[in-house]
Amino acid sequence: MIRNIDHMVITTAGHEVDILHVGKMKIAGCLGCEYCHTKGEGKCIQKDDMQKIIPAYLDSDMIVFATPIYYFDMTAQLSAAIQRVYCIGKPAKTTKAAMLISSGSPGTGEGAITSYKNMLAYMGIEDMGVCALAGADCKSEEKLAEIRAFAKGL
Repeated sequence: MIRNIDHMVITTAGHEVDILHVGKMKIAGCLGCEYCHTKGEGKCIQKDDMQKIIPAYLDSDMIVFATPIYYFDMTAQLSAAIQRVYCIGKPAKTTKAAMLISSGSPGTGEGAITSYKNMLAYMGIEDMGVCALAGADCKSEEKLAEIRAFAKGL
């Protein structure tokens, strides 16, 4: 297992899993400058922690997005990481995705879910499901067991 503050690789159920903690990384938003599609040959002009994410993203069969909900949407860091994938488009190997969200208040995750589903539809990636916890469910052992079962089934 490789371990540092923002990236961990584990093997579970015969699968290698890269866990990338984008909330602990320095990732700027997409500039829309088109360098990646004109001179950059698929590489972004910005040099930040996205350089850790892109190789894992290119090599993944499946992506699981996990985020707390901050004021009706996914975190700004995760949103920036998703938008910066613009430089490569849909990775050829990625065929499936899922989303895990948690919020202190019920009914606040729809923005994140809509963004996620729209992105998958655009990229032609199969949605394996969204698992959401909110309010008191975030501290429920029964609900946390459901999330673990959902994740293991992926």
